[in-house]
Amino acid sequence: MCYKIYLSGRDISPMLHYLVFTDLDGTLLDSETYSYQKSLATIDRLKETGIPIIFCSAKTRAEQEVYRRELGLFHPFIVENGGAIFIPRAYFPFSFDYHRDVNHLLAIELSIPRSGVRKLLAKIGRENDFRFRGFGDMSAAEVAEITGLNLESAKLARQREYDEPVEFDRSERKHLVKFLTKLEEANLNWSHGGRLYHVMGGGGKGKAVEVLSGLYRKMWGKIRTVGLGNGSNDLPMLSQVDIPVLVQKRDHSWEDMNLPRLRRVRGVGPEGWSRAILEIFGG
Repeated sequence: MCYKIYLSGRDISPMLHYLVFTDLDGTLLDSETYSYQKSLATIDRLKETGIPIIFCSAKTRAEQEVYRRELGLFHPFIVENGGAIFIPRAYFPFSFDYHRDVNHLLAIELSIPRSGVRKLLAKIGRENDFRFRGFGDMSAAEVAEITGLNLESAKLARQREYDEPVEFDRSERKHLVKFLTKLEEANLNWSHGGRLYHVMGGGGKGKAVEVLSGLYRKMWGKIRTVGLGNGSNDLPMLSQVDIPVLVQKRDHSWEDMNLPRLRRVRGVGPEGWSRAILEIFGG
């Protein structure tokens, strides 16, 4: 692939191959409607240049498959906050270690299975009398109410394989710090997004970006990575890329984040996403 014909941004070198890692909710997608219409023209521009757009999101494989089909993006993708990387079979021209083959996708699993996470959560809850509910304890209708997803999308969001989104009882907020401490003592890690705490055993967005970037580097040699996010759970991903970008949240603020080279771009969600891509790659 050769990108120098198309790219004219001030950060572009024709000697490099570029990758774009992106969060979905509140970044590529609108945080309330989950629409990608405001980023569609810029997505198409990157597709024309051949630059991979790699989803790196809390969303499940089932959820991300919908957007991959609708947008015609068939690159590797990172699910459930870095629980696993899914790579289309024969995408890389060499063999690599993976854990399972599912629907023509090779999975590199970085977290323990969700079933193991739920067992540990149940144990922590029993021993400490914490009150919380995970997606596995909720109906699709309840997940839809909490997330703002429609019912069909909520069903896909419940098809989790690695992490467990948890809603901690608001009346028990005084015990939240203890709850998070107990998670860490059980070798579970967590990230916070809105009302939910995503709990998993291992992995993480940063680790997933590191592993996948290594495979691209083996294929192409010299690469430069771009990462776009909007919240604190994106910090591990942004810490791993060469060009980290933060778009504005719905209230037009930026997440409080201290990261070298971080670019704070004006524009809420997909508007900021598109502006950042055009600034980096040329408008």
